[in-house]
Amino acid sequence: MAAGTAFGSFAGRALMAAAKKTTTTTAKSMVASSGRPSNNAGIQKVVPVSSELGKFIGATEVSRTGAVKKVWEYIKLQNLQNPENKREIFCDAKLKAIFDGKDKVGFTEIARLLSSHFSKSA
Repeated sequence: MAAGTAFGSFAGRALMAAAKKTTTTTAKSMVASSGRPSNNAGIQKVVPVSSELGKFIGATEVSRTGAVKKVWEYIKLQNLQNPENKREIFCDAKLKAIFDGKDKVGFTEIARLLSSHFSKSA
């Protein structure tokens, strides 16, 4: 039995159109609230940074993800990754200024070491 014959041909088309509209609206709202952070929330929120990190990045405000990206760009550009152990980063003078004077850091430490350079929001 077709959908149009159970409720009459007009009612079937009207119900199908309403269902399609509801499904499309629901899908759009699900995409909008899919859990992805917007540019002004969480780790992507632009916040003031310390003078050391600001000098390194060249800006007084940056997001946490932006700061990590800039640090990794610098590491790759200066070839500071240990060739034998890619998880280890050798620190030059610029990196020592933002990494508490350490000679080398693990790549998993970078975000933790940078966190002290971001202002705490109240």
